[in-house]
Amino acid sequence: MEATFAVDHIVNGVLEDVAVREAQVSFKEVKARSRAMDAPRDVCAALVRTGCSVITEIKRATPIQGPVTELVGPDAVAAMARNLEASGVHLMAVQTEARRFRGSLDDMQAAREATAVPMICRDIIVDPYQIHEARCYGADMVPLQVELLDNARMAALLDRIESLGMTALAEVRTPEEADRALKVGAKVIGVNAWSLASDTINRDAFHDIVPGLPTEVLRIAVGGVANPRNVLAFASAGADAVLIGQSVMSTADPAAATRRFVAAGQHPACPSRKH
Repeated sequence: MEATFAVDHIVNGVLEDVAVREAQVSFKEVKARSRAMDAPRDVCAALVRTGCSVITEIKRATPIQGPVTELVGPDAVAAMARNLEASGVHLMAVQTEARRFRGSLDDMQAAREATAVPMICRDIIVDPYQIHEARCYGADMVPLQVELLDNARMAALLDRIESLGMTALAEVRTPEEADRALKVGAKVIGVNAWSLASDTINRDAFHDIVPGLPTEVLRIAVGGVANPRNVLAFASAGADAVLIGQSVMSTADPAAATRRFVAAGQHPACPSRKH
């Protein structure tokens, strides 16, 4: 049976959690801290390279499957991050949402401090506070779920991300959402195969959306990567990178699984963006 979620409930939960954190650290303070951080790492350079870049996503659980892997505390996340970096990943993502994914900003900070690759904060970002907060904990890229944002809000959040030197990832699920993201200036589009409202996956989403994107826009396939063949298929369809979560984290040896995905993305037969 298909599991469904109330998207409004998800957003309300995010805002409730933000309010708790803002009561502890004011918006003024978190803004000041974020602007005092060292410069972000270069996400676009990691994406524009030979072959198809691989982004691994560290997460403990999913809303559908429940626990995915056992990682006790930020130190375990840091150790996992080091192993994944040694396996050749070009970027890394960490789930920071506590309610559905059992993550935390401390996890992301630990992973970033343990590695040299750019870091993506994986969360539902709907409030400016979260963007400054993510920068404080080491985020180099911040996602925006286009489905949840009107154009004015999306443009404002995107501008705020870029004002801190970070890169915005506009996550879309339909051609219409991609058009909206382009209109507000998104430079990196992530086509997410997973629905926000249910546990369904649209394996054709990337192929439906990418042909309508300008050539200069960077494209990331999010979800739907189960094996190295999928990496090659997405690269052939125009992916500059693939983001892989559960297919790595649920295995007995995440580092070995990552090496196989990276090898596929760097295979001489793997298509790559023309420079």
